[in-house]
Amino acid sequence: MRGSPLALTRTVPLVETDTALVLGSDSLRAEEVADFARRPEKWEIRLDTEACARMAAAQRAKDELVASGQPVYGVTTGFGDSCGRHIGPAKAATLQRNLISGHLAGSGDPAPPEVTRATMLIRANCLARGYSGVRVDLVRLLADCLREDILPLIPQRGSVGASGDLVPLAYLADMLTGNGTVLHRGTKRSAASALKQAGLAPVELAPKEGLALINGTSFMSGYAVAAVRAARDLAAIADLCTAFAVEALQASAGPFEPFLHTHKPHPGQRTSAARIRCLLKDSKLAIEHQDRVTANPRLSGAGYQMLRTGLQDRYSVRCAPHVTGVLNDTLGWVTDWVDTEINSTNDNPLFDPETGEVHHGGNFYGGHVGQAMDALKLAVASLGDLLDRQVALVVDEKSNQGLTANLVRPTDGSDYDSGLHHGFKAAQIASSSLAAEALKNSTPATAFSRSTESHNQDKVSMASIAARDAWHIVELVQNIAAIDLAALCQAVDLRGGDRMAPATRAARDLVRTAVPFVDQDRRLDTDFAALVALIRSGEIAALLRAAGAEAESQLPEQPRRHCVH
Repeated sequence: MRGSPLALTRTVPLVETDTALVLGSDSLRAEEVADFARRPEKWEIRLDTEACARMAAAQRAKDELVASGQPVYGVTTGFGDSCGRHIGPAKAATLQRNLISGHLAGSGDPAPPEVTRATMLIRANCLARGYSGVRVDLVRLLADCLREDILPLIPQRGSVGASGDLVPLAYLADMLTGNGTVLHRGTKRSAASALKQAGLAPVELAPKEGLALINGTSFMSGYAVAAVRAARDLAAIADLCTAFAVEALQASAGPFEPFLHTHKPHPGQRTSAARIRCLLKDSKLAIEHQDRVTANPRLSGAGYQMLRTGLQDRYSVRCAPHVTGVLNDTLGWVTDWVDTEINSTNDNPLFDPETGEVHHGGNFYGGHVGQAMDALKLAVASLGDLLDRQVALVVDEKSNQGLTANLVRPTDGSDYDSGLHHGFKAAQIASSSLAAEALKNSTPATAFSRSTESHNQDKVSMASIAARDAWHIVELVQNIAAIDLAALCQAVDLRGGDRMAPATRAARDLVRTAVPFVDQDRRLDTDFAALVALIRSGEIAALLRAAGAEAESQLPEQPRRHCVH
């Protein structure tokens, strides 16, 4: 971390926080941003002192260039295709105001508050690095709005991802100037009244500041950090679902043995298999592979026999670590790329605070975010398909190893309820629909670049669409996971919950706080919604982290690879 943190001025006392986010120090991480976006009250925002000095120096360089009469793109010229129109310094501030007003052209529902908080924090961090030519007070106002939970209502649609997120971020800039509509601690009101109540003054944009606010990748990155965080939780929940499926189907724990995965040592696959194995420790429902082998008589003399039990389970159980492992490993490099993006200066032009020079380029291009999100959404959709297949296995009496059809409560002929209930039949239909939609939306958005803005923006990233797709696919798969968890807990309870592994039993008990045992047909949408909320809270994933840490500590070393020279 460069320099020492400088606490930002504010109008109310700081609340007690767990830790600080130091803007402009290149230390921000996607996981921290996602946590802040969910629980902003637990964090303190500060500015790096060296970053403040760089911002002031870059601002002076910009002002000197403007005063000299030298044309500077977006400062004393028009924007995009209009860059050949040079104006005098006296018009520079008006140019910035017009830029913001002209880009309020978004459509669709507002982005979720979680995404908006992440967007604001990332934009403040990028500007705080000190190369955009903006005042320190502009970044301070952004941070103060975050502290007061004053959030612009940003339409989800309108960005092609280069020149950055011009249209969505215009709503952020509009709020800082006291215009537009905001959510203030969850209540919709005018930006002017929210700022006034918080004791904050709107800003009059100086030359370049409007462009610096909107000509960047922070909106796409806001969606990205939210999607990454939620996808990581889903990977852990998928391992829990697989452990539940093994117990519900009395399947073999053999496919999760370390030997297999040390000989295909993708890190994410090894992690998934180890966690499933750890969750199944001391289970009396899971079957060891050798027990399944010895349950069948040896072939003695006869040339053919039918085995009493098959030796292998279906792919949606046996190959689960290979599916979840892809998501785990995708999350590794995706997180690295997102971390780099949120600690970059991604507007144009940039000012060198040491030499006073201005540099024109294209750091607003969202290619890395787009590529990362297209990969992430495909891996998450594939995970959703896996979970849906597990639901289909346990509800179908042809494949659920003796459980009831659709997981209804067992009855006999004397029970009036016999034949009246359909259990999880409709839930499986809903799960299949969600999986189909997730898979359909996994088409890469970055493949659809469009030439825009009089062919000045003739190659664009479409990264904002890719990131929004990733977030929406995560939401779909969270709903699939809720159905899968509910169905599998029903199945395990039917099989014999008292024989579960201690770890899976604890997770089952947590799921049961949202979804009680289904003993007769009832509406399940409210139960599933409560379980989705539990998933999104991170509480289930937190319960699984201990199992994950224990599992990773027990991973054997990778074997030597045999190479032919």
